[in-house]
Amino acid sequence: MSDVDGVIEAHRDWIAHERAKQRPRLRLDPRVVSEADARRAARELVTMLVEEEAEELGVRWARIEIRDQRTRWGSCSTRGNLSFNWRLVLAPFDVLDYVVVHELCHLREPNHSRRFWKLVESRRPDWRVHRDWLHEHGPELLAFRPAA
Repeated sequence: MSDVDGVIEAHRDWIAHERAKQRPRLRLDPRVVSEADARRAARELVTMLVEEEAEELGVRWARIEIRDQRTRWGSCSTRGNLSFNWRLVLAPFDVLDYVVVHELCHLREPNHSRRFWKLVESRRPDWRVHRDWLHEHGPELLAFRPAA
């Protein structure tokens, strides 16, 4: 037995445990999901939510962009431009809804102060559940690449 085989054998349980954690938990099939279709669906859902929630919050937005962001779910510029990751459409609807509300709240509070989080909570009291979902499943979604 080589040294490498010995190390592998000595750590077999740990390796199996780590590999199990790396298996896709959302079971997204890159052969079934089309990026173009997902972008279209994301634009429709995000636009619908922005229009409804912006009115409730009393804020105005300039433009909505659906992007292929590598590290962010959404962003809000000082000019009122809202950007969202197209992969949000692959998440549960309530998660996408939370991200939209989060970014719209930045139009009133352009930071993550207590006032900002109170505003988010006033619109979506269970926002922490959705943020936690993104923390747990977000890396898998961000790594997802549909088949060409």
